[in-house]
Amino acid sequence: MGMFTRINDIIQSNINALLDKAEDPEKMIRLIIQEMQETLVEIRSLAAKHLAEQKTLNRQVEALEKQAQHWQENAELAVSKGKDDLARAALVEKQSIEAKKAALEEQLTRLDEILGSVQDDTARLNEKLSEAKAKQKSLVMRRESAVVRMQAKQASHSDKMEGVMAKFEHYEQRVDELEAKVDAYDLTASEPKRSLQAEIDALKKDDDIDKALAELKAKKVA
Repeated sequence: MGMFTRINDIIQSNINALLDKAEDPEKMIRLIIQEMQETLVEIRSLAAKHLAEQKTLNRQVEALEKQAQHWQENAELAVSKGKDDLARAALVEKQSIEAKKAALEEQLTRLDEILGSVQDDTARLNEKLSEAKAKQKSLVMRRESAVVRMQAKQASHSDKMEGVMAKFEHYEQRVDELEAKVDAYDLTASEPKRSLQAEIDALKKDDDIDKALAELKAKKVA
């Protein structure tokens, strides 16, 4: 499979559709990401190769331009000296050099087109890679959430949990019984303990009765 064919297949691929068909979506998404990353490495290598070739061609074109200018000047010199045959030969050399230059410039044009396509494909491939990584992150989060929920479900339905709850209920029952004994003791006490304020209030009440009795005796004597 050619480089650009593979790139196009990856870019056109529907990640969701691939994952829906996969028995192990997490494994599939890892393979997709690995394929994209490897392809990006190859694209960068190819782009570097074309850029180096572009620089070489540009240097060659510049050198041919100087050579063409050189033969143009030679032709003008020959004409000024009346040497038409030399001028013609110089122009022939110039024409040959310009033909080579035109061929190199055509290669440069094709290289520019290829590099433009590589740049576009790289941008789209990076976008696809970001989509795949986001999908991978989502799958991992969903799996971790499912694992936690399953553990919670298993724990809530396990015999151990039921045993713990039974022990807790038994402990609550013992506390209830202890509190009931305390309440019963207070309820059946022969002389409930009076508070300090109640005792003081009782003393005041006795003083009031003694005072009232003294007043009655005083009236009787009178």
